[in-house]
Amino acid sequence: MAGKNLLFDLSGRVALVTGSSQGLGLAIARGLAEAGAAVVLNGRDTAKLAAAAAVLRAEGARVETAAFDVNDSVAVGREVARIEETFGPIHILVNNAGIQRRAPLVEMTEAQWREVIDTNLTSAFIVARAVGPRMIARGAGKIINITSLISEVARVTIANYAAAKGGLKMLTRSMAVEWAKHGIQTNGIAPGYFITPLNQPLIENAEFNAWVCKRTPAGRWGQPEELAGAAVFLASRASDFVNGQIIAVDGGTLAAL
Repeated sequence: MAGKNLLFDLSGRVALVTGSSQGLGLAIARGLAEAGAAVVLNGRDTAKLAAAAAVLRAEGARVETAAFDVNDSVAVGREVARIEETFGPIHILVNNAGIQRRAPLVEMTEAQWREVIDTNLTSAFIVARAVGPRMIARGAGKIINITSLISEVARVTIANYAAAKGGLKMLTRSMAVEWAKHGIQTNGIAPGYFITPLNQPLIENAEFNAWVCKRTPAGRWGQPEELAGAAVFLASRASDFVNGQIIAVDGGTLAAL
């Protein structure tokens, strides 16, 4: 049958993407918007959010911004209610907000540990807890948690990040098994090494850059827009019987020794 493939059509859907003023979050928001979704960008920097929103609007997207700290449960609850009242019900939630604080494990401070655990793991629980009951009441929803290759393997100096992303993998599966009966699908995307502001120090490190290109079968870093396809799939009708899965978008890294 000729015509538009409606399996991947997100027209009429509203997507909230946390940590989306730049990097992978913005790339995911753009991909969802190109598939027809209205998108809500989230971050704490209002100027960066406004600039990102202006870019997407210029590309024809319907965009709203929501400046709040994903670790603040009161602010999250307030903003989720505001979004649904003024912009529309949240059909798609992408938990993408994340930070990195590097240190050898024996030198890592408790503050460095807690900050990464809170932002990369606990925030996904807080935001999903605010959005989930609304999806349950409607009998449908898509939740996408951005995990990492480091959900599966570890590297030195990022034990806090590995613990958070490993926990997020299991939180994803817990959401799936509790909420599947309500018509909600919860899955994760595990990016490999992507060119983002968060990774800029690594990209500029000649030794590490060479290691990434050698370690990745594709022989290069990923481009942010290359993450969008997996997000559109997991946000769309095409994934209605996919639940509790983690899709690696990594140029083949996890497949290779």
